[in-house]
Amino acid sequence: MYGPLWRLLPGPWPVKVLLSLVLVVAVVAVCFLWLFPAIATYMPFNGNSVQTGLPFPAYGTFMTFVT
Repeated sequence: MYGPLWRLLPGPWPVKVLLSLVLVVAVVAVCFLWLFPAIATYMPFNGNSVQTGLPFPAYGTFMTFVT
């Protein structure tokens, strides 16, 4: 997959490396600016499944046994 992309980029290898970096930065920017916000409402991570009550007493309220 990367071979055909490398051959499509113009210029010698330093120019190809620079263009590849620019393309990677552009793809990441598009993902963070438009793609991820657009699909965020459909992801299951928005639902909070953490319970607010503790299954055990809070710290410092444990029963102490004096023998």
